[in-house]
Amino acid sequence: MISIKDVSKVYGGKVKAVDHLTLDLRPGEIFGFLGPNGAGKTTTIKMLTGITTPDGGEIVINDRTLEKDPISYKRQFGFVPDSPDIFLRLKGLEYLNFMGDIYNVESGVRQERIDALAKRFDMEDALGDYISSYSHGMRQKIIIMGALIHDPSLWILDEPMTGLDPKSSFYLKEMMREHADKGNVVFFSTHVLEVAEKVCDRVGIINKGKLMFCGTMTELRELVSENEGLEKIFLEMTNDEE
Repeated sequence: MISIKDVSKVYGGKVKAVDHLTLDLRPGEIFGFLGPNGAGKTTTIKMLTGITTPDGGEIVINDRTLEKDPISYKRQFGFVPDSPDIFLRLKGLEYLNFMGDIYNVESGVRQERIDALAKRFDMEDALGDYISSYSHGMRQKIIIMGALIHDPSLWILDEPMTGLDPKSSFYLKEMMREHADKGNVVFFSTHVLEVAEKVCDRVGIINKGKLMFCGTMTELRELVSENEGLEKIFLEMTNDEE
């Protein structure tokens, strides 16, 4: 469904933000993309979503590429960025309708999805308010709702739990599982190993632009002894020492 082949991104002519990354994401899985701050997670997501152009390699989503069919390519996914501070002058409902218009979501279907998402994220009473008046967590919720309104097969989430209260975080993880169980893909970045351990089918660990590990949580656990936690191997893989 999603193929990232030998993708690289260099900044300033020498800083390798992403270094020949290759990943294949499988239908029906939640894939966690782990790494410390500055490891290349967000740059990878920006290339995957078309915000940034790779310097080399190829990205394919559902047999579509950004170069050959950019509009159809971008309709394949819903994207939640790492900062929810966008469209602050719109009311919540205006933003959701704006997103529905972009993706040509029919009005009846759109309203059903807005109602369902608002109920799930406890945002029913806030849709008439301006996004600028929202707390960080509420802004995160409305961005997530907008990204899911066209029911995309691929969810791309950059640190999606940041700012969410425990209840909303629980519901989002529940929705991620439901979405993957329908044969879809959830790709999300995080630097919190505990979150990935609880929800992911597979994880990739990136550091300094290089993929250090890709596999299941069981395979990752096999790399550590009984007396060591997963944090140990994660820290070893992301150690800044050469």
